[in-house]
Amino acid sequence: MHERHLNREKYFLEQSYTTAKYVIPYINRLLPVTPDLIVAEIGCGEGGNLKPFLDIGCRVIGIDIAGNKISNGLKFFDNHPGKSKLTLIAEDIYKVNPDTLRPFDLVIMRDTLEHIPDQDSFLEHLKKFLAPSAKVFLGFPPWRMPFGGHQQICRNSFLSKLPYFHLLPHPFYIGILKLFRENEATVKELLEVKKTRISIIRFKKILAKRNYKIDNEVFYMINPNYEVKFKLRTRKLPGILNVPYLKDFFTTTYYCLISLKEN
Repeated sequence: MHERHLNREKYFLEQSYTTAKYVIPYINRLLPVTPDLIVAEIGCGEGGNLKPFLDIGCRVIGIDIAGNKISNGLKFFDNHPGKSKLTLIAEDIYKVNPDTLRPFDLVIMRDTLEHIPDQDSFLEHLKKFLAPSAKVFLGFPPWRMPFGGHQQICRNSFLSKLPYFHLLPHPFYIGILKLFRENEATVKELLEVKKTRISIIRFKKILAKRNYKIDNEVFYMINPNYEVKFKLRTRKLPGILNVPYLKDFFTTTYYCLISLKEN
């Protein structure tokens, strides 16, 4: 398991770096990120992705089901000069009453969608929180990419660096995890990701079904977050690989900005 997953403050700062350098400029192309925006993150963890928005002066709202991560986030933001504009909520998004919050102008979800059971129902539920002209930023690793199974969380160093083995049939996958003595908690988390796996094609089918449109999309062969994690240079997917199905195997992260279609 990478040290960054154990050191939550380091992970918080990595998230903040990537969002400031890559995500906000990407959003700015279609939606100027200004202090008057209400920005929310679903599955915010400690809120590292929200920090750059708070730095700008936006009102930010983070929602996460893990109470311990929300507690960490409150500590990390304790000395932030704009913390009066920060709201962190420890709750299941399905239990949050949208009437208690102002409609969101922008929702960000980076490395979260692949963990959500039934993404179809979730994207329908999300509509209840959106302002009429809201945008939603999503960044996620397609299931078939080299580490789409999130095997980097494995405690065994060999497995944590082994690409594509998450694509093995279920019994073989479990067998390998047990052979390398991964603990029960790690196996459970990895199997949850395998169960909720999402490809780019399936994601687009869900968007069409739920009346969303894609305003912009980018396929990265080298994830922008790998710059701070591994000192690798960000690279978009070459055109020769940008074909349906095949690109799922080589896109390490997919960025898109979506909004609701006009009725």
